Amino acid sequence: MGELVVMGAQMMCEFGAAPMPLAVIPEGAMVTATTTAATITECEPFTNIPPFGICNSPTNPAAVAAKAAGATAPCTPVTVPWIPGAPTVLINGVPALTSESRCTCTLGMPECISIVQPGQFIVSISG
Repeated sequence: MGELVVMGAQMMCEFGAAPMPLAVIPEGAMVTATTTAATITECEPFTNIPPFGICNSPTNPAAVAAKAAGATAPCTPVTVPWIPGAPTVLINGVPALTSESRCTCTLGMPECISIVQPGQFIVSISG
């Protein structure tokens, strides 16, 4: 199933320039692990998913035109909900987001955005 994704997770678009943090906006009763847990609906462009710097997608008309002119196009994510999520782990009735989930940017390609770090860290203190 993968690891539960929480606020502070890092995601990456295969056509972007750099990883970016996922913003988790609690709706309804807040579920926390090490911090606020995410659902598959955490996909709102510029709210949950910030731009990844530049876009190099061969299916984004702006990126293709910029490349032809010797320039780069800014990333402007246009996303749909993450898939598949955890169907048996629901947060306010919505599947939880896992480290195996992928998101599609309609200017990129199917499932071009992935979680590179789910945001949970285990800290061990030995004395």
